[in-house]
Amino acid sequence: MAQTNPSSKSDSLYKKIETYADNRPLFRLVHKLLFKPDVSEEKNIQKKQKHSILVAHDYSKYSGKIIRNIQIETFDPFGFSVTDPTLKPSLAIERLGNDLHIKTKKWTIRNLLLFKKHEVLDSVLIKESERLIRSQRYVRSVVIVPIPLKNNKDTIDVSVRVLDTWSGIVTGATSSSKANLDFTERNIFGLGHELDFNYLKSFTNNTAKPLGYDTKYTVPNFKNTYIRTTLAAKNDLNDNTYRSVRIDRPFYSTLTHWAGGFYYNYNAYSQNVIAVDETAVLQNFKTKTYEGWGAHAFNIFGTRSEFAIGSHLIFAMGYSNTSYLNRPDVTLDPISYFASSKTALATLGISSQRYYQDTYLFRFGTVEDIPYGKVLSITGGVENKNNTNRPYLGSRFSYGSYFTFGYLQGNVEYGTFFNHGKREQTTLKIEANYFTDLIPLGSWHFRQFIKPVLVLGSNRLDTSKDRLTLVDVNGIPGFNSAPLIGTKKFLTTFQTQMYNQKNWYGFNFSPFFNVTLGFLDEGNNVFFGNKMYSQIGVGMLVNNSYLVFSSFQLSFSYYPSLPIDGSNIIKTNAFQNSNIEFHDFQIGQPYVVPYQ
Repeated sequence: MAQTNPSSKSDSLYKKIETYADNRPLFRLVHKLLFKPDVSEEKNIQKKQKHSILVAHDYSKYSGKIIRNIQIETFDPFGFSVTDPTLKPSLAIERLGNDLHIKTKKWTIRNLLLFKKHEVLDSVLIKESERLIRSQRYVRSVVIVPIPLKNNKDTIDVSVRVLDTWSGIVTGATSSSKANLDFTERNIFGLGHELDFNYLKSFTNNTAKPLGYDTKYTVPNFKNTYIRTTLAAKNDLNDNTYRSVRIDRPFYSTLTHWAGGFYYNYNAYSQNVIAVDETAVLQNFKTKTYEGWGAHAFNIFGTRSEFAIGSHLIFAMGYSNTSYLNRPDVTLDPISYFASSKTALATLGISSQRYYQDTYLFRFGTVEDIPYGKVLSITGGVENKNNTNRPYLGSRFSYGSYFTFGYLQGNVEYGTFFNHGKREQTTLKIEANYFTDLIPLGSWHFRQFIKPVLVLGSNRLDTSKDRLTLVDVNGIPGFNSAPLIGTKKFLTTFQTQMYNQKNWYGFNFSPFFNVTLGFLDEGNNVFFGNKMYSQIGVGMLVNNSYLVFSSFQLSFSYYPSLPIDGSNIIKTNAFQNSNIEFHDFQIGQPYVVPYQ
C-alpha cells in the first residue's frame, strides 16, 4: 500500500548524531559530507526552483486539515489544459485524436496517490504524489490543488487534474533482406499497462526462421502497492529464444521503506566464441537464471524536514543462481568462463535524495524532476563458481546537485573478487553527467551536455568475453569495434542541444551537435597513447509532448576511422531515442559493479 508519513517531531537521534559529530573533527567532516545539507547548495536549489517551476502551489496553509474528498479528472491529450479549465479542443484533428484515444481511468490515477480520503493533508505526500504521477509515461502533466470549503475551516477537498499523452505508436523498418513492425502502447485501455510487440520478417534464406517476434507486457502498479510485473518473450529470426518474468517493488519514493523483487529468465541463443587459434566458432547456449532480493530503509534523521525524510540507512540482501544447460566444449572455454554460478550479496549504505524541477531538458516544455543527493554504500558477499568460493567486496559513492554553473552528478564504483587472497576481476568505474542552465541565443536557447566515463579493469580473466569494447550502448553510437578489446577504456560525449519554444502542431524541432571520443588500452597497457576513435554527429531532435514515445532524431554521423568499415565513413540515423537517464541516489538490489 502507499507509504504514509509520520508526524513531524523532534528527533533525539538526529540531535545526538549532530552533537557527537560536532565534538569530533573526523566525524564532523563525514557528517557534513554525507548528511548535513549545505546552505549554499539549498539556496542554489531554491533559486533554481523559483525560476523553473511552471505551476507551484503553497500547501503549507492547508497542512493539518482533513481531506474530505479527492476529485480526479483526466483529460484527452489534445486541446485541454490542467491549469486552464476553459481550454477545449478547437480543431477537428484534435477532436479526432481525442475520439481515438482512451483516457486514463480515474482509479488508475487514484492507485498512484500516497494520500487518501479522511487523512490529514501532508504537503510532502501531495508533492510526492504529483511527482509519481508525472513520472508515468502516459502522463503529460499533472496538477494537485487543495480546494478550501466554505463554512468549514477544518476540512478541504483535493483536486487532481491529469493530462494524458497519446499513448500508442507504430514504427517499422524494411530492407531487401528483412523487415520489422513495432507496436507500442503505454496505456492499454486507460489502465496504465504497457505493451510492446515487435514483429520480424525475413525475405531471404540466410536466417534460421522466416518469422520472429519480441514482446513485453508490464503492469507498473498493482493496487497502490507499486509492485511492478513484467513479462517478456522473444524468438528472433536466428531462433534465439528468451523468456522472463520480473516482479519487483523498487524504492519508488523517498517515503518507501520496503523494496524487493524476484526475477526469472530462460535464454537459448547462439554466440561466437574465440578459439585458441583466434578463429570465431558459433556455439549454442542455454541458461536459466533466478534472482531474489529484499531491502529495508531506516529513517535516521527523523521526519522533521524533507531532507530528513529523504535520508535513509538502507540494508539490502540478494541471491542469484545462473545455470548453464548448454555451454561450449572445454577446448573452446578452457577456463570455464561460461559456467553455472551462485552469488549471495548484501549492501549497507546511506542514501539522501530529493528532486528539483526544470524544463527544456529531455521533454522540452513539460516539467521534469531532476534527482539530487548523495549515496555511500558497501557491498559484500560470495560467488560460487567452478567449485570455488570467491568473496566479493564493492563500494559506491555518488553525489549530484544543482550549482550556479549547472547540474553536476558524479558516480564512483569499485568492486573486486578475491581468489585465494588475491584480487580478481577488479573494476573501477568513474562517470559524470553535467549540463548547463538554459543559455539564451537570440530567439533560441541551448544547453551544453557533457558525459565522461572511465572504466579500469585489472586481473581480468583470460578470455575475450572478459574484456571491454567500444560498441554502441556502452561505447560510441554506431561503432563496430569487434576486433578491438581491452581492459581499460575512456569515453566522453559532448552535446550542444538547441531549443525553440515555438512548435508546429505540437512538434518541437531542436538541432544538436555532438562529439564522442573513445580510447581503449587494446591489451598493451597503453591508454591515451593508443589511437583515439571518434564520432561527430549533427542532426535534429524531434519531440512532441502530446505523444508518449521518446524523442526521435534524424542525424548524420561522421567516423574518421572504423576498424572494419575503413576511414571517413558517414552514417545516417533515424531511430527512436531514449531519454538520458540520470543515476538516482537510492540503493536497491545488490549487484557486482558492471564491467562494460
